[in-house]
Amino acid sequence: MSIDRAVMAFAGLMILLSLALSQYHSPYWLWFTAFVGANLMQASFTGFCPAAMIFKALGARPGNAFS
Repeated sequence: MSIDRAVMAFAGLMILLSLALSQYHSPYWLWFTAFVGANLMQASFTGFCPAAMIFKALGARPGNAFS
């Protein structure tokens, strides 16, 4: 799996998890959803993504966006 796909899968998982937590525990978990979305936006403009750096360190192969 490339870094790009791993980042998208991880972001999707975090969004779904925070949405589920907001339904079962507290609506404040929606702030985490907003944080993930904001991080995706800034990564699209700057190319800096902490999750991509972690996946790279774990040995995921580079993709087109994060190399």
